Amino acid sequence: MIKEEKPSLLQRFITWRENNIKEKQFILILSFMVGVLTACAALLLKFFIHTIKDFLTDNFDTTEANYLYLVYPVIGIFLCSLFIRYIVKDDISHGVTKILYAISRRKGRIKAHNMWSSMVGSGITIGFGGSVGAEAPIVLTGSAIGSNLGSVFKMEHRTLMLLVGCGAAGAIGGIFKAPIAGLVFTLEVLMLDLTMSSLLPLLISAVTAATISYIMTGTEAMFKFHLDQPFEMERVPYVILLGIICGLLSLYFTRAINSIEGVFGKLNTPYKKLILGGIMLSVLIFLFPPLYGEGYDTIELLLNGTSNADWETVMNNSLFYGYGNLLLVYLGFILLLKVFATSATNGGGGCGGLFAPSLYLGCITGFIFSHLANDFKVFSFLPEKNFALMGMAGVMSAVMHAPLTGVFLIAELTGGYDLFLPLMIASVSAYLTIIVFEPHSIYSMRLAKKGQLLTHNKDRSILTLMSVDNIVETNFVVVHPEMDLGELVKAISSSHRNIFPVTDRVGVLQGVVLLDDIRNIMFRQELYHRFTVSKLMTSVPAKLYNSDSMEKVMGIFDETQAWNLPVVDDQGRYLGFVSKSKIFNSYRQVLVHFSED
Repeated sequence: MIKEEKPSLLQRFITWRENNIKEKQFILILSFMVGVLTACAALLLKFFIHTIKDFLTDNFDTTEANYLYLVYPVIGIFLCSLFIRYIVKDDISHGVTKILYAISRRKGRIKAHNMWSSMVGSGITIGFGGSVGAEAPIVLTGSAIGSNLGSVFKMEHRTLMLLVGCGAAGAIGGIFKAPIAGLVFTLEVLMLDLTMSSLLPLLISAVTAATISYIMTGTEAMFKFHLDQPFEMERVPYVILLGIICGLLSLYFTRAINSIEGVFGKLNTPYKKLILGGIMLSVLIFLFPPLYGEGYDTIELLLNGTSNADWETVMNNSLFYGYGNLLLVYLGFILLLKVFATSATNGGGGCGGLFAPSLYLGCITGFIFSHLANDFKVFSFLPEKNFALMGMAGVMSAVMHAPLTGVFLIAELTGGYDLFLPLMIASVSAYLTIIVFEPHSIYSMRLAKKGQLLTHNKDRSILTLMSVDNIVETNFVVVHPEMDLGELVKAISSSHRNIFPVTDRVGVLQGVVLLDDIRNIMFRQELYHRFTVSKLMTSVPAKLYNSDSMEKVMGIFDETQAWNLPVVDDQGRYLGFVSKSKIFNSYRQVLVHFSED
């Protein structure tokens, strides 16, 4: 007698939950749990980074260059690359891109190690001076928490996608104390559709994470900001001009990042990448210490300084100490070189994101713009701190293609709600500038090139969620060129289809035989040995590859006006057929599932 195995405790809980708690209510419970766990992860990562940084740099002499800046960054990216290569054994870079891919192609499933690996990798990288941000890694961590929590409780993939968004919203809400920005980021950047069933879980995660951050770190905004000069409408043209400059700077940042990443991608060993990245990063940080780490100290300084004496302290710890007259030149070099420091960090083997660099560049851009305008007396007075704030909103909006995120994030980060109108003007101006040149954000352009990006365009989104592998039909009888008509008739008698793919002996597609083309001779037995398949087959109007995106597949169907098309692999081997009717049926099923509220 076989003894029945008892269900596990988790399985018993899942069964109890299904019987006693409605799914919508359970999703709200899960979103709260995601918010709590994500906030804890964000606080832990910040503590990790600041502990390492303070330990390494607290004893530095502010009046002279510190040669340890040549060593720390190399150690950081070396340790991080070892951690990734030998412990994680998986790529953990491009966190937001990974989330977009998980939503578009993996039905909301993110690997379990992402719940901790990005935190460790980015903590080491940034603590030792890597010129990147911690936000994208914590967003990936939060999304991984949401995805894996949903998987534990056997939630369906539509719910997993929502929990991925909850994790991202919680991460932004927790690390920045910015719940509205967390919600808007999820809708704008991750491109989740806003429905009544998705809004509440996202809000719960974001608000929960932000509340825990407030409890643990105080209720002050992340950057202390006091509005000394109210906004005047006469400054609107200057805000628009600043927004355009931010958009162009973001274009430079985006394209330079991609170009430099391409250079690192061509290096075939991790040690070559480490040497190139380490040398670039350490030299840049030695010459310009504000490039060390996230750069939030510099932002704090520019937002709260009131005189040149305050702002010149940005040159502490460097060879430029005491040369206050070169402040704008110094900041200008940082503006141009930040992209190299960021790319060297990630390309050399480190781990980090682009949130902090975009905020950093925006702050410096706004400061330089207003300071130059004041020096040349273009306007009566442009408050540097106000324009630094607008620059942060502008660059972030343009880099991420997310103007609302830029506005709400900067307002919540600094408490600068009195500048809401100019923040919106700068963000929109910057966004409209960059989309002239780049239709996709720095996060989504890699997936967009492959046709793997989920967007707010419902039709494209549904096609993205579909794949050729799921709709290919394989119940076709395969024939070979050397077979005669008699053998072909036998094959026809065993098939329920009117198309017969012709392949050679290794499976490469040669053409097709259509039943309609041979109907007039198929019952004439005297011809059975006279004709071979090679004489009766015809070429196909087009071939589909199993790696093609569904958007490309639909374009080929529209172009050829065919009803059935063969699918082959990269070597041309026959895999099956795709029919329009199968596509339409699958499209309708995905549409119904995708649109359920």
